[in-house]
Amino acid sequence: QVQLVESGGGLVQTGGSLRLSCAASGSIFSINAMGWYRQAPGKQRELVAAITSGGSTNYADSVKGRFTISRDNAKNTVYLRMNSLKPEDTAVYYCNAEGHTVVAPFGSWGQGTQVTVSS
Repeated sequence: QVQLVESGGGLVQTGGSLRLSCAASGSIFSINAMGWYRQAPGKQRELVAAITSGGSTNYADSVKGRFTISRDNAKNTVYLRMNSLKPEDTAVYYCNAEGHTVVAPFGSWGQGTQVTVSS
């Protein structure tokens, strides 16, 4: 029905930057909110950043000032600019979207993209 595809992950050195992208496709009528979550080995999946259709944003304390979430509503795409990366940012990053098709609400997850920050 609705699919999310993440891209932009990779290996980067401490202090480097990456830009993650997540494109939503399918029978989308509207997207109310999109967000990025991450999960490191042995840890719970946690919210990294989220953005609503109105542009309101929310960030985890650990990434405030370093990460920036944005979205292109026309392209149904959300981005996560990650600056000043640290080894503790290493995780699989997942995209999430909540919205509506023509007939029903939806909530979808992408497959994830690996971010590895080396010392």
